[in-house]
Amino acid sequence: MWVFVAFLMVPLIEIALFIQVGGLIGLWPTLGIVVITAIIGTYMVKQQGRAAIANLQSSFSRLENPSEPLAHGAMILVSGALLLTPGFFTDAVGFALLLPAVRVAVFAWLRKRVKVTSFEMGGEMHVNRGGPQRDPHPSARGGDVIDGEFTEVPKGKNPNHPGSGWTRH
Repeated sequence: MWVFVAFLMVPLIEIALFIQVGGLIGLWPTLGIVVITAIIGTYMVKQQGRAAIANLQSSFSRLENPSEPLAHGAMILVSGALLLTPGFFTDAVGFALLLPAVRVAVFAWLRKRVKVTSFEMGGEMHVNRGGPQRDPHPSARGGDVIDGEFTEVPKGKNPNHPGSGWTRH
C-alpha cells in the first residue's frame, strides 16, 4: 500500500514544486536548474560509485561481510536514478543519498528491520574448542578431490569434416 502512495505522491509533489519554482523564477531558469542538477548529480554518482566498488572489493579481499558496501552501492545507484529523474523533490532525495552520513543512517535503519539468517563467505567451517571458525586456506589441508574423465582431442582436422557453416574451409 505504501508503494502505491509513493507512486501517487511523488509526481504530485514534483508538479507542485515545478509550478511554485517556475512561478518564482520563470520557465528557463527552472529548466536550467533541472539540467544542472542532473549533470552535477551524474558526476557525483560516478565518483562515489567508483569509491563504493573499491570498498566492496576491499571487503571481499579481507573476507569481511560485504552487506554495508553493497548497501552503499545500491543507495548510490538509487541516488543516480533519482538525480536523472527531472524534479526538485527527487533531486533533493538523490543528493541526500550521496551524503555518506545519510547512507549510514539509512543502512542502520534498514539493519534494524532486516534479519539475515545465515551468511557464508569463502573457506570451510571447522569446530575447535573456541567454537566454529572459518579455515582461511582449505587447500592447505588437501582440499576437495574432484574426479573427472577426459578425452584427448586430435590436433588435425578430419578431411571429411563438413564444417560448421560459420567459417570458411
